[in-house]
Amino acid sequence: MRFTAMNRGQRGKLAMATAALAIGLLSVTGCGYINPQQTSEQYSASDGTREDLGPLQIRNFMIVSTGEDKPGRVVGAVYNSSSSDVKLTIKGADGAQTQVSVKQKSYTLLNESTDPAILSSTGANPGSLSEVTISEDGTNQTAQVKVPVLDATLPEYKEYLPAGSEPTVSETPAVPETSTAAPTSSAGH
Repeated sequence: MRFTAMNRGQRGKLAMATAALAIGLLSVTGCGYINPQQTSEQYSASDGTREDLGPLQIRNFMIVSTGEDKPGRVVGAVYNSSSSDVKLTIKGADGAQTQVSVKQKSYTLLNESTDPAILSSTGANPGSLSEVTISEDGTNQTAQVKVPVLDATLPEYKEYLPAGSEPTVSETPAVPETSTAAPTSSAGH
């Protein structure tokens, strides 16, 4: 086997082929520096929304209700990073209001283990967003938040419907049962 030295023209062609291959691999794999990194964007990976208000971090925030003019229960978590107890005030439609107390450097889960945070009027039908105003009692900080309204369509939210609320009956017509005759045996005894 005999090796020969490359001339200048062959080296140039090899360098251009290598560069073309590298550019092609970068474009095929999608590893461009102009693509945004999804991990650097904050989002709610749940049914509810998130909001930060001063020392309070509100997570998986939603309202469970059967209708726009019906009462709704606020569900989610409120974290307090401050060194004092705070109250979160939630104001909804038609003057509806509820408050949530959160101990210093702690959190409150708005679930079956706490007293329900009920708004007297939800302000939106299930499947849509209700705009609420949230505020922290120790500061003048407020925020307007669009919160999803859910009903008991998903069974895990049925227990959060406010007392006296009845889930709405589906508008889908029932499928009539068809009777099928059982085959009879003609064999005699």
